[in-house]
Formats: sequence, C-alpha cells, structure tokens
Amino acid sequence: MFAPPIPASADPLLPAYVRADGGVRLRFGKVGGVTRRLELAETGGYRARFPTTFDETCEAVLINTGGGMAGGDAMRVSAVVEAGADAVITTQAAEKIYRSQGSDTRVETALSVGAGASLAWLPQESILFSGARLARNLSIDLAAESRLVACESVYFGRSAMGEAMVRGALRDRWRIRREGRLVFAEDLRLDGAIEATLARPAIAAGARAIATVIAAGPDHLSQRDEIRALLAESPDFTGVEAGAGIASGLLVIRLLSTDAGALRRALVMLLRHVTKRALPRTWST
Repeated sequence: MFAPPIPASADPLLPAYVRADGGVRLRFGKVGGVTRRLELAETGGYRARFPTTFDETCEAVLINTGGGMAGGDAMRVSAVVEAGADAVITTQAAEKIYRSQGSDTRVETALSVGAGASLAWLPQESILFSGARLARNLSIDLAAESRLVACESVYFGRSAMGEAMVRGALRDRWRIRREGRLVFAEDLRLDGAIEATLARPAIAAGARAIATVIAAGPDHLSQRDEIRALLAESPDFTGVEAGAGIASGLLVIRLLSTDAGALRRALVMLLRHVTKRALPRTWST
C-alpha cells in the first residue's frame, strides 16, 4: 500500500504545488503457466510499462515523466509477486536527484515475494547532483522458498561531465525479512561534505560510484565462490573494487569505483551472471 501523501506542513521550505508526489503499485501472478500483471495503479508523474517478453517472466519498466527528482519530491513503489510468479522490475533510465533547497527527496520501495516466486529488482543508477538530499528506504518481504536479486547503485555526481557531489546528503535504508523475520538491516548515512568524506581511505578512497547486489535463494548462495573468482579475474571488473560474501542466508555483493562507467560495465556483467538471464533492454540504452 502507498504511504499517505506528505502533508504540506511537513516541508515548510517548499509550497505543495512545486513538489512531485506519487508512485506505482504493482501485483504479479501466475496465469496459465505465465506471469501476468494483475494490478497496476499509477499516481503523480510515475508510470509503468510492460515490454513483450518471450518466456514465463513479466517485466515492468518504471518511468518518471518528470525527468528527475528534487528536494521535497516523494515517490513510492509497491510490488507484490504472488506465489510461483516470476517478475523483473527495472527503470527506463537513471534517476537524477537534483539540488535541494533543504528538503529531502524521498523514495520508498516495498517489495513482497510469495512462496516459490522470483523477483529481480533492477533499477538503474541514481545520480546525485551536488546539493542533493536523498532519503531512500527499501523494504523486502520474502516468503519460504522465494528467490530475489536486488540491486541499487548510486553515482555521486556525473564524473563524465567533470561534476562531483561536493555537498549534500544520502540516507539509504535496507530491510529484508524472510517469513516475517528480519534477516538483513543496513543504514548508510552521508551528510555534509560528501566529496571529502568519500575521499577518506577508510570510507571510499575517492570512489564516486557504489553498488550493492543482494540475492536470496539456494541457487544464489552456491554462487559465492564463482562470483568471487569472477570479481578477481574478469577484465570486466578492471578499475572496480568488489567483494562477495554470505550474510544471514543472503549473497551480498559490494562494488565501488572512481569511474562510474567502469562500475556500470561491471554491474551489467555481474547481474547477467547472478540472474542467469539477459538484462532488461533499458539497461543497454
């Protein structure tokens, strides 16, 4: 379910009429051996489209018609994958988070994967401009024997344009539950002089792009050693620092790089390997 709209009084820095507030609600189910879209609700400037697939999977592409988000904007995504269904959710393009006048840009995502179901949550990167303030919350509920691949990546500025995220804020919250039990909880908070903070050797050693991939399911747990070998030996990971491990029955993979382009190339290779399928076409545009 969507959270209620943000009241105007919650953000005195911006009047309500300049804020974008909306989201998408999805439900997938298996019908006649093929996964179908059973429910779609769209609010604000957010849409979902469903490219033709040639297997049992249903793919959804999320679209922000506003072309980016700014301080005070809020987006909510809710998706339910019913028992036995197989769904892929991605985005049309990278999400740009623009400079804020002081208010947070808020992104709330709630995913539910039923018994024996599979979900690949594969949004493209979020690009934070200098002065951006992003508060992002990802909540995932997994049933017994469900499978998941979830990826989130962040670029701190557009390095190809010579831009850096000098100042701003990022609060990134993950919560994953298996049969109602919390199995993964993580909070990342960066605030203030972002570029200087990321330059510290113990934090990011100058990296400007980071990504996390989390996979759940027995087939993914058995991939740890081959993923480690891939990260260490494949030329696709040149210029990218990465590692993989098991935590609470989840395969957790981290990547960071000083070069956003190198990280994206590595991420494309990694996701193909983990999901055992071609990435959505929007990733190649």
